[in-house]
Amino acid sequence: MPITFAHITIDCADAAALAGFWSQLLEVPVDPGANTQFATVGRTAGATPVLMFLRVPDKNPGKNVIHLDLSATDWHDQVDRVIALGAKRIGDFDEYGVKWVTLADPEGNLFDIGAA
Repeated sequence: MPITFAHITIDCADAAALAGFWSQLLEVPVDPGANTQFATVGRTAGATPVLMFLRVPDKNPGKNVIHLDLSATDWHDQVDRVIALGAKRIGDFDEYGVKWVTLADPEGNLFDIGAA
């Protein structure tokens, strides 16, 4: 049996609040039972991978070494939508024939949205 994704886990200060941000970004509901300690997005919707949020006392300082790369055909509009949800624009990039924007979620976790 091959290895498959189970979750992408994001350490945070408030699991339910950050799950709510990612739920709106991805337009997938927060799963039932979300609280400040633990929350998931996508489990009940059958999404893979499921995003899992865990409250931790101390996040690793500095840049996260794993991040999500998202894409959309209307990526400029999506970047504007995500900023309205509470993301912060970090930078715009055009390298190797690919264009994308790096953003940070409300707790500073980096992710990219690029052209599909």
